[in-house]
Amino acid sequence: MMTLALARATELPAALLAHAAPIHRAGLLEVRLAASEAEIIAAQALRYAIFYDEMGALPTPAMARARRDIDAYDMVCDHLLVIDHANALRPRVVGTYRLLRQDVAMANGGFYSAGEFDLSALIAQSAPGRQLLELGRSCVAPEWRTSATISLLWRGIATYLAQHGIGHLFGCASLHGADPLLHAAELSYLYHHHLAPPELRATALQPHRVEMNRLAAAAIDGRAASRALPPLLKGYLRVGAMVGDGGFVDHQFNTVDVFVVMPVDRITSRYAERFGAAND
Repeated sequence: MMTLALARATELPAALLAHAAPIHRAGLLEVRLAASEAEIIAAQALRYAIFYDEMGALPTPAMARARRDIDAYDMVCDHLLVIDHANALRPRVVGTYRLLRQDVAMANGGFYSAGEFDLSALIAQSAPGRQLLELGRSCVAPEWRTSATISLLWRGIATYLAQHGIGHLFGCASLHGADPLLHAAELSYLYHHHLAPPELRATALQPHRVEMNRLAAAAIDGRAASRALPPLLKGYLRVGAMVGDGGFVDHQFNTVDVFVVMPVDRITSRYAERFGAAND
């Protein structure tokens, strides 16, 4: 499975990269926004390799034929890419994040997460100059799952926040496996220790909602539950993230999704020092 995913760390013609400046660069890796349809296609191919080949999501027939993870949001979102230049003639997209600003979402039918969670409380508290940013479709090819790649993605996000006046980041984090009983300890730990206040708390929608408060706080081994969380979710929590109320069972992606919200002004000083762009 890993070999298949690596093969889809999609190569790009080097000429495509000549007209787009990187946001940041670290050695042979750079992070920047996609600047062409070919680069979006490369991100979609990487997503397919990770979500469908590696993690067992169920593609539509059209996706399976194209071997790309595709939906209508791809054409309105910004796509953050990590590009490996080890081969100067054949650079490869090895990591990606999809970014959807509130002003763009409201002009194009709303947020992707609104299909799983009621976002009305979060949207109601947003304000001009402090808009929302939805993060989604995050993945990294196996060989590049290192701190250097993850750091570049977050440095790119930090720059994007400053450029667009973002007040809150939000999105879904996924627990692999669609049976909520498998995640009782993790869901309960998140509910008891990281629940967002009502004004930021999205709630999972029926009929795929599952309760998070499955175990009493005293019955949870907090350390074990925290260790069992996926790395992406643990990273979010380290920078001040909170969770919504209820999980959403996504049978297509074979996951239980948890809503995550991160107020920008609560992001820790450690995050700012490590990923901030002010001095770059």
